Amino acid sequence: MKRILLTLLLVAGTAGAQTTRDRLNDYPTEARADYVFGCMAVNGQGRDVLGKCSCSIDVIAEILPYEDYLQAETVLSMQQVGGERMAFFRSAAMPQAIVAELRRAQAEAEIRCF
Repeated sequence: MKRILLTLLLVAGTAGAQTTRDRLNDYPTEARADYVFGCMAVNGQGRDVLGKCSCSIDVIAEILPYEDYLQAETVLSMQQVGGERMAFFRSAAMPQAIVAELRRAQAEAEIRCF
């Protein structure tokens, strides 16, 4: 009985670790590279900035699943579009909450990496 319980705990722990590992690596390389390029365009082109920007997207990926990151990026893009139809993305609570989560992750990344 103890062996079965120990085996179940081991399997559950391994599954949990796999889920965490998958979540940390669910950002496609293209999305990470795009973030780093944008970060370096704002902060400079040096090797040290490359390291800081790479660290930054890693921290964001730890905090925010890729699906949430993608939604926030979409909302931010839609906020840039003018017109009455896009006012929802600038004023509604849901889009603002989505962007707020990204901003919190970016603030944490700023503290930890820069």
